[in-house]
Amino acid sequence: MTSKNIQFSIAVHIMTGLGFHAGEFVCSCDLARSVNACPSFVRRIISKLSKAGLVRTTRGKNGSCALAKEPESVTLLDIYKAVEAPKAFAVHAYPVQEACAVSCNMKPALEKILDNAQKSFEDNLKQTRLSELVSQVS
Repeated sequence: MTSKNIQFSIAVHIMTGLGFHAGEFVCSCDLARSVNACPSFVRRIISKLSKAGLVRTTRGKNGSCALAKEPESVTLLDIYKAVEAPKAFAVHAYPVQEACAVSCNMKPALEKILDNAQKSFEDNLKQTRLSELVSQVS
């Protein structure tokens, strides 16, 4: 099992599947089959997408969901922000060792680099619309 966070890629898969079936409600079990993931894991991601206003859901035994917005109005950044922590990159929170020059200066040096990487990452995601992915898989 990988330790990488896969929620974003699963969320994009779910949203692309919903875009493929635009205007229809799709059962979470069908989406889980498409992803080949546990239905409860997929439902947790759908819940996050719903809270972000990206999907509409119906409750109950046969619960389902549909896009709440047109695919061309949703970017990958919208999806990322719905399911991931605010920052993709973070400096560790271990205490600074005052006797070590590297330890004393590492956090400020690395934070600037990681902030720039985060901005580039988000700018890239902002340029891709869900409709582009739906077209690629159709």
